[in-house]
Amino acid sequence: MKFVSTRGGISPVTFDEAVLQGYAKDGGLFVPEYIPVVSKNQMEQWADLGYTDLAFELLRLYVDESIIPAADLKNLLKKSFSNFESPDIIPVIPFDKKTDTFIMELFHGPTLSFKDIAMNFLINIMDYFLQNKNEHLSILLATTGDTGPAAAYAAAGKKTIDCWPLYPTGMISEEQARQMTTLNAANVHPLSVENCADGGDDLDFVLSKLFGDVELRERMKITSVNSINWCRVMVQAVHYFYGYFKVVDKVGDKVTFSIPSGAFGNGFGGYLARAMGLPVEKFICANNKNAALHTAFSKGVFAKKDLIETFSSAIDIVVPYNFWRLLYFSSGSDSTKLKAWMDEFFDKGEIKFDEKTAASFQEGFLSVSISEEKTAQTINQTFNNGSHYLLDPHAAVAVAAVEELKDKLPESGKIICMATAHPAKFPDVMRKILRLEGDELPNQAVHSSLVKAGKVCQHLRLCDFENLEFALVEAITRVSDSK
Repeated sequence: MKFVSTRGGISPVTFDEAVLQGYAKDGGLFVPEYIPVVSKNQMEQWADLGYTDLAFELLRLYVDESIIPAADLKNLLKKSFSNFESPDIIPVIPFDKKTDTFIMELFHGPTLSFKDIAMNFLINIMDYFLQNKNEHLSILLATTGDTGPAAAYAAAGKKTIDCWPLYPTGMISEEQARQMTTLNAANVHPLSVENCADGGDDLDFVLSKLFGDVELRERMKITSVNSINWCRVMVQAVHYFYGYFKVVDKVGDKVTFSIPSGAFGNGFGGYLARAMGLPVEKFICANNKNAALHTAFSKGVFAKKDLIETFSSAIDIVVPYNFWRLLYFSSGSDSTKLKAWMDEFFDKGEIKFDEKTAASFQEGFLSVSISEEKTAQTINQTFNNGSHYLLDPHAAVAVAAVEELKDKLPESGKIICMATAHPAKFPDVMRKILRLEGDELPNQAVHSSLVKAGKVCQHLRLCDFENLEFALVEAITRVSDSK
């Protein structure tokens, strides 16, 4: 299995090269030369596997044994999920006393979000490759809340890696920021960036510019672990299979997944699972008011709009970069078309697709934009209906989307809503939505790790967005030279 760029400007590379490079050198995203297909018989054999064993069976389809021997792959997976709070890794539970709707709790990792699932594995295999090569890398990533903490935690203490998580000041919760700034790890360097009008998208713009400078990138030895990294979306395909096996009566039944969507990494993971053979009825792309994906799926227009800050801040994204991967495969892996679309988008800020192209990427997807009022109403109704189940704002977007689109869904069939973060990461939002006074919070909105992080010293760098490119290069160079 080799990996190519969506822009078609480089020769195929091996899995370890794709992982360590992050961005392809031509500015595209890495994808496999082909998507392996899993037979119904294989799925039946895997249906009762635990999460880690299932991940091994699926990931070995993309990772040649010459790159990671089977025994090493198993050990890396066990190591990556050994610190999850739930023995199931990803519990799938009935929702709201309904027999056909489930919540997939993706937040039982060490930083309480679904990003831990793929990030722990990604950082561990990067460390594995770098140790074998006797090399060192600096990881740069932009975060709107959950990616940064997951990367910082996974990288902390690793001698082969320095981790630089960037976040827009005031646009993530205090709890999310402290998960990065209180690690007290010498190789983790959180950077709070002020005056980001477009939030994380501003940061992505600067990082794309740095990664696009091949000479600078190689000299500074930098890479990324945002969901532009192929390994992230590859691992995220696993929980679709796992959730599917947990809820169906028999392999072959179809399931609908509702996904709170920002950069579309988790959404593309679902597309990948379906392309591999998973029987999926529909994917619901659940946007908040930043509705770039909803506009693409409903109108065939991919456009960059001004950022709107919402309760569900981790999906406050106006340029969902994993959408390019969907476009690549739905166009028949046509890198010439993809390159032209990317160039048009970055030049004009908008692409209006023809009907045939729009129909190709819209197939199997429904979408909706959920208002702040609907998000709050969904959290309140779910919490106060007797079950006292507390949805985080992102899970609430997914649940609300199912309700909004119920007339477009089959009358029967299982539905899985993805809960991507623990509600304790958003105490101010919870207080506002539940109309709580003072510091009062329900037990479901408290977690001991966050309580501890709120009491200790923080270590971070501050920078204004206007100076970010220069400041980042200077800081990384200084740290690298000191080693």
